[in-house]
Amino acid sequence: MSTTKKFAAVAVGLGLAALSACGSSGGGGSADPKTVTLVSHDSWAVSKSVLKDFEKQSGYKVRVLKDGDAGQAVNKAILTKDNPQGDVFFGVDNTLLSRALDNGLFQPYEAKGSDLVLPQYRVDQDKHRATPVDSGDICVNYDKAYFSEHKLTPPQSFDDLIKPEYKNLLVTENASTSSPGLGFLLGTAAKYGDGDASGSSGGGWQDYWKKLKANGVKVVDGWEQAYDEEFSGSAGGKKAKGDRPLVVSYASSPPAEVIYASPKPKTAPTGVATGTCFRQVEYAGLLSNAGNAKGGKALIDFMLTKEFQDDMPLNMFVYPVREAAQVPAEFDQYGPQAKNPETMAPDRIAANRDQWVKSWTSLVLK
Repeated sequence: MSTTKKFAAVAVGLGLAALSACGSSGGGGSADPKTVTLVSHDSWAVSKSVLKDFEKQSGYKVRVLKDGDAGQAVNKAILTKDNPQGDVFFGVDNTLLSRALDNGLFQPYEAKGSDLVLPQYRVDQDKHRATPVDSGDICVNYDKAYFSEHKLTPPQSFDDLIKPEYKNLLVTENASTSSPGLGFLLGTAAKYGDGDASGSSGGGWQDYWKKLKANGVKVVDGWEQAYDEEFSGSAGGKKAKGDRPLVVSYASSPPAEVIYASPKPKTAPTGVATGTCFRQVEYAGLLSNAGNAKGGKALIDFMLTKEFQDDMPLNMFVYPVREAAQVPAEFDQYGPQAKNPETMAPDRIAANRDQWVKSWTSLVLK
């Protein structure tokens, strides 16, 4: 869930999973035909043993170039597409996929195992330029202790967030710089529809955001700042003395709070407002003009294997997209996927994203 997964910007979950298991991360491509270079956002992670299995089976060494948050990484990849930094790009999500495809970032490749991807995640079926790898839900998280101490029921829906009792409690990310921030904006657009471009005559998501702004929403640049500094419910936020008990993050953030805590609590210290979720899907693609297209294809194939899909959740705190892949018990217990998340067709995102972000910036930040 990149975040611009990561989970940024896609830092997913706590962001603690963003540990490189994959060799050097210097710039430029490799002239070695036995090396395949993966370009990704900062939250890419895989178990060392799983990566070694791929390298042993394929004969390729994997080199990883982490290039910032998802939006930054996608934009840089587009700018360098004629002389790409690597062979495969991972981490473009459904909020930015049309930008990548429209700019010719990927060349066609139908990955082995594509027929095992759950149908709801399949896209670009005529050209096969993007391979679904994982999914996650961008949702408002809440600090359970805060709401218990204040004898206040946590919000559960978009409508709740604009009520007076939640004034000055929410922090979100900038929709123009952060994947979760953009996903949250798209969730409100899916929920309330599109009013006029300025929002001056009311209606649609613009009217909703005017009310959210009036109710004291705080906007920061990215997920890390929002979750690890401003949010009072996270381990990082507690240390930073964050004072916002509501944050735009992921449904998988509560299990991360449990898994990485020492000692582990019996219940997650944070919860999810399930009526505020937007489904995010991350994709991998074979870069146009890749120097090692054969190795790139092998790496994309590997991302759809059961071994990789089973390994992925506890490394990047996202859900697998392959049929019958295993989901950790902690996910089901502390961070199950939303049953009815907001979604949006890729063509609608493509047609409106840039104008919506421009309108959002004018409405919320000025």
